[in-house]
Amino acid sequence: MSFGEFAPLNEKSLVEYIKATPALSSKIGGAADDDLVIKEVGDGNLNFVFIVVGSSGSLVIKQALPYIRCIGESWPMTKERAYFEATTLRKHGSLSPDHVPEVYHFDRTMALIGMRYLEPPHIILRKGLIAGIEYPFLADHMSDYMAKTLFFTSLLFHDTTEHRRAVTEFCGNVELCRLTEQVVFSDPYRVSTFNRWTSPYLDDDAKAVREDSALKLEVAELKSMFCERAQALIHGDLHTGSVMVTQDSTQVIDPEFSFYGPMGFDIGAYLGNLILAFFAQDGHAAQGNDRKEYKNWILRTIEQTWDLFHKRFIALWDQNKDGPGEAYLADIYNDAEVLQLVQENYMKNLLHDSLGFGAAKMIRRIVGVAHVEDFESIEEDKARAVCERSALEFGKMLLKERRKFKCIGEVVSAIQQQI
Repeated sequence: MSFGEFAPLNEKSLVEYIKATPALSSKIGGAADDDLVIKEVGDGNLNFVFIVVGSSGSLVIKQALPYIRCIGESWPMTKERAYFEATTLRKHGSLSPDHVPEVYHFDRTMALIGMRYLEPPHIILRKGLIAGIEYPFLADHMSDYMAKTLFFTSLLFHDTTEHRRAVTEFCGNVELCRLTEQVVFSDPYRVSTFNRWTSPYLDDDAKAVREDSALKLEVAELKSMFCERAQALIHGDLHTGSVMVTQDSTQVIDPEFSFYGPMGFDIGAYLGNLILAFFAQDGHAAQGNDRKEYKNWILRTIEQTWDLFHKRFIALWDQNKDGPGEAYLADIYNDAEVLQLVQENYMKNLLHDSLGFGAAKMIRRIVGVAHVEDFESIEEDKARAVCERSALEFGKMLLKERRKFKCIGEVVSAIQQQI
């Protein structure tokens, strides 16, 4: 079988592909048909994902399709997203190797990535949050990942020439950016055939979002920032479904939406999804387990994540203040007091950006096209709608009033007051 042009793979053709690709076959002890166990496990919106287990190793194969898988061929989507995903996995992996799986092989023609298999007990973080599992290193690991990937791909570390070259390359991921623009910043605020919500319970809530002028003004500002601010190489879809965890391991996957954009979009997506998980907990409470302690753990994780990120980001800035970065030139910002003022202003704005983007991501997961399992796994419609309404009301408030919060602790207090 020839692989000189794109074709969707299945379990049988994937065996032939692995046989023809030493970078893959060498990882699993060859590719004898009898030795391979292949399972297609893609449960996301876009791609095929195969787990391949051989006689002496395992790996994951991810193949991009030329359309959105959860909708079908009626919504075309470029296969080139696989190139940007592989490039970002390698770049972010070089910056945060403990928290990004290794890429073994990339085939641009086949839109295919071969990478490390995150074996059990790794599970998707979102599923762990639904199950009520605490992860003691989660805040530590995610703050480290975000601080390093965002700082080292920004003008705080790059010179402007290097930065513009990198920005230019990732401008090619335009279709995935346009998808985000539509589903996050546009569709929830208008009548769209793709929108859905828990009807009839949230019919009035969805209508209220579409009629909220103040909300529309704020989301317009965020959309402009998303489209115009090439601040760092962001993951672009950093929700709790893009993180795999064990008790001592945290791995960030699926950066196919990556591009040079606002740092707050990554931070906000992650924190916003933790807030969604918080509001979903009452729907998963059971007799003998009211989830109150677990909700407190989620809130501590939110606060610790930002605080550790802030500390580490500033530490990287201080360590590299005389380096190649051209955002704040050393011979201009050479006074410790001035530099501190610059850093305080930068981090204040970044917190507010993160809160805004996080709120927008929350809203779209309740009245937009793609929802989250945190709520969807609550079987009873009325109970689900109660949880979703609380999250939606908080998201709307956060989007409109984000600038009033001086620290993440104030946000956590506001979450507690919402319930």
